[in-house]
This record gives sequence, structure tokens and C-alpha cells, in this order.
Amino acid sequence: MVSLPHPYVLHAAVSAPCLCCRKGKDQFDNLEKHTQWGIDVLEKYIKFVKERTEIELSYAKQLRNLSKKYQPKKNSKEEEEYRYTSTRAFLATLNEMNDYAGQHEVISENMTSLITGELTRYVQELKQERKSHFHDGRKAQQHIETCWKQLEASKRRFERDCKEADRAQQYFEKMDADINVTKADVEKARQQAQLRHQMAEDSKAEYSSTLQKFNNEQHEHYYTHIPNIFQKIQEMEERRIVRIGESMKTFAEVDRQVIPIIGKCLDEITKAAEAVDHKNDSQMVIEAFKSGFEPPGDIDFEDFTQPMKRTVSESSLSNSRGDGKSEPKFGSKSKGKLWPFIKKNKGAGPEDFSNLPPEQRRKKLQQKVDELNRDIQKEMDQRDALTKMKDVYIKNPQMGDAASVDHRLAELGQNIEKLRLEVQKFEGWLAEVEGRLPARTEQSRRQSGVYEAQNPSGVNSCAQDRESPDGSYTEEQSQETEMKVPATDFDDEFDDEEPLPTIGTCKALYTFEGQNEGTISVAEGEMLYVIEEDKGDGWTRIRRNEDEEGYVPTSYVEVYLDKNAKDVHKPLQKISE
Repeated sequence: MVSLPHPYVLHAAVSAPCLCCRKGKDQFDNLEKHTQWGIDVLEKYIKFVKERTEIELSYAKQLRNLSKKYQPKKNSKEEEEYRYTSTRAFLATLNEMNDYAGQHEVISENMTSLITGELTRYVQELKQERKSHFHDGRKAQQHIETCWKQLEASKRRFERDCKEADRAQQYFEKMDADINVTKADVEKARQQAQLRHQMAEDSKAEYSSTLQKFNNEQHEHYYTHIPNIFQKIQEMEERRIVRIGESMKTFAEVDRQVIPIIGKCLDEITKAAEAVDHKNDSQMVIEAFKSGFEPPGDIDFEDFTQPMKRTVSESSLSNSRGDGKSEPKFGSKSKGKLWPFIKKNKGAGPEDFSNLPPEQRRKKLQQKVDELNRDIQKEMDQRDALTKMKDVYIKNPQMGDAASVDHRLAELGQNIEKLRLEVQKFEGWLAEVEGRLPARTEQSRRQSGVYEAQNPSGVNSCAQDRESPDGSYTEEQSQETEMKVPATDFDDEFDDEEPLPTIGTCKALYTFEGQNEGTISVAEGEMLYVIEEDKGDGWTRIRRNEDEEGYVPTSYVEVYLDKNAKDVHKPLQKISE
């Protein structure tokens, strides 16, 4: 038995060449199955990586959609809410999650290019190489089988010729010993025996030559050709194993490369979370919602021991006025002059924001001034750019007509002038709110009250004579002088107006002296009817009886709404101060 030198080849007997051929063929079959299994494993790994990239892309898309879903809408109320540190931290989290999603897209792209694409090309090359090696192996196997068949044919021919020569020799000897046979027959038998012997010698020489050739071919086959082919197959298989190992390493490296960036995203989220300042957010809420109203003063002591001092009765409470103004009655024309920010319609507020509390009004006016200044700057930038363009046209007429920009320059000048007038107007209102302009004296207020009492059919066209309940701010500034305006049908609309239905009751928590038009005085503990909820301006409309109704601060009363009332949509929270 001779041991073949390659690990992929089993032992084969030289004395039994057909068995060697069969076993060699068996090894090719086994190797073919094994290498095909290796390619299948590689393709399975490619499919695994491809599905992983699809998952990464889908995850990144979902993260981006999630981040986009919770991003604040531009020019919306949500965008204003992101001035707080907590909401800014949430916005930073959304932005970082967007970057986080981008890293998963990077993972998908790198795996596709470095693993899926490379391995797919390698598999195609591997299949071609495998096909070539097994083609060479089968060709060598067929060659050795052909040589074996030639050897077998030569051996059988030599064996046949030897037997024929032996029979011819025996026949010649028999004829030569028989005395009855003629000399010619004996000579013929001798010649036939010699011919057969010559043919046997020739067959022997051919068999010997064929055998030597086969042994050489067999030695080359099992010690050179087949080992070389098996060596190539082994190297091919080892390269496949190394390649899939490198791909798995790349698989991990692709993830590892984005870990620092992902870690940075998470660090930014942590940093934003640590920047949340509850004190700052609370102060911003205070600044945003403080009204600027003064708290109610102490209640005066009413001395009932003095007969000259009468307590304020329920029917005359609303008639107590420090300025001598008459109480507005239900259905009277004075209802047309309700306190400015108590709006009966749902339209836009006044231009000077006088419907807002002082502090809120100041902020709105400041925002308007800043906005107008920005608009002025934009217009001035455009004017400067056009001026430069005009200078270029003047110096280089071939580039354009300098007169073509004059019309636009004139428009910009007019726009700037209009905007500056607007700024002056709003700065005047802002100066009044901030106390930079002289406030009206108590004497002028009394004179205004007497004027209105003497002229019930006329109203003051200058809205600055209408005071808010605490006398702290007015509806709008006007440069016009006071003048009498004849009564119009607008006043008559209130005469024919149907009384508002009652939607609940309320209890006065404090005494309120309603000294301004549209308000009503109430005593602590008094029960009244609610006819209009607080619309967000801090005032509730109530009714004492059919002839007395008006507004009181919501914080001065405890409201009990009727749940069955049609005008009630949600329970009103109890507000105390």
C-alpha cells in the first residue's frame, strides 16, 4: 500500500488501480459537496448582513420620523414653548436623535459597501475558480481511467496471444510425433507455432510498454496532478474561510467606528438634560404671566354705631362712585362704553394691546417695536444695495440703466418712513405703559367723568379717557382732541339687546368697589348670578338683578357654573388670590 501525500486523498492500492480511480472519484465528489457547502455558508452570511443593513435603514428612518414628528412647528405656539430650559433640552434630544439615526445609516452604507458588495463579487469569483479546479480534476481522472483501459486491453491481448502460442506449440509437437502425418503438415504446424510465438512476443512487448506508461501516468496522477488540484482546492477553501472571518471582523468594526459619535450624541443629550434649570423656567413663567395689577387694598372699617354712616345696601352698592359717575344700568346706552378689554366680539384686539394687563401689554408693545425695527433694517439694507447698484450703473452704463432703480428706491424710502412713523406710535404707547409719559391727574379724570355724565348721548372719540378698572392703563393713545360725537344706532343696539342667560352663580370673596364703567360693586359674601365666563382677560360678568350687571375681577369671586347650561363647555377652576 502506498500513502498519497495530500490530506484530501485517501490511501489507494497500486496493485488495484481501478479501486484507486474509484476512490479518487469519490474524493472529488466529497470535496465538491464540501466546497458547495462553503459557498452556501458564504451566501447565507451575505444574506444575513443584507437583512441587517435593511433593519438599520428602517430603524434610522423611524428615528428620523420620530424626531420630525415632535419637532416644533415654525411660527406656532409650540415654537414659543421651547424657550424654557426643559423644552430646549427636549429639542436638543430630538436633534441628537436625528444625528443618532444618521449613524445607523452610516452602519448600513458601510456594511453594504465593505461586506455585502465585496462578498458578492468574491462569491462569483469563487464559483468560477471552483468550477475550473473540479474540471481539471475530472479531466485528470478521465485520463488515468483511459490509460487504465488501454493497459487492460494490452494485458488481455498479451494473455490471449500467449494462450494461442501455447496451443500452436502443443499442436506442432503432436503433429511432429505422429508418423502418419505428412512432412508438409508438420512444417505447416511448425510455422503456425512460430507465428503465434512471435505474436505473443509482440503482445508482451506492447503490454510491457503500456504498463510502464500507465505506471508513469499513475505516478504523475497521484503524486503530481491530483495533489496539485487538491492543493488549489484547499487553498481556495482556506481563502473562503479567511474571507468570511475578515468580513465578520469588518462587521464588528463598522459598528465600533460609530460608537464614539453615538456616544457623543448621548453626551449632548446628557449635557442638555443637566442644563435644565427649574428656577429659570419658573422665573420665565412669572415674567410671561405677571399682569402688573396691584393686589387689592385693605377693607375699610364700617362703623355702624354712627347713624350718619349707612352701610352699603345690596341695591345701592354699585352706585357708590368716588368720581360721581352714575351707575350703568342693564340696557342703558352706557353699556356701549364698557371697559376696553372686555370685548363683546371675538375679533382682533386693539392695535395698542390695551386689552391686555399692563405687563403683558408692555411686552407686546416691545415685541412690536423690535419687529418694526427689524423691518426698517431690511428695507434699509435693500435701499443700500440698490444705491450701490445704481452707482455701478452710473459708472458703467453698459451694465444697466441707472434710472431703472429710481422707482424702487422711492418705494423703499416711503416704506421706511411709514415704518418709522409706526415705530414712533408704538414707542409712544410703550412710554405710557412704562411711565415715561405724564399720567392723567385725578382732577382730569373727574372732569372727564362730569363731561360724560352731562353728555350721555355722546362718547369721547379719544380712547385714552376710558380707564381700566384699576386705572392703571388705557385702551389706546390718540393725538386727537376731545370732541362730542352724536349718538348713533350703535348705542340703540344695546337698548334692544336681550338679557344674557344665567349660566351659574358666584360668591364674592372680597369687597370690590366698581368705580369704572362696565364694572359692578360687590360686598364680601354676597351671592350673585354669572352670565359670562372669564374669557382669559381676568374678568367675569355677573348680575345682581334685572337692572344691575357688570364685570368683577375673577379672583374676587368663587364661581359655581350650572353644568346643564348650554353656554358652559368645561368646569371653571376656582381661583383665589
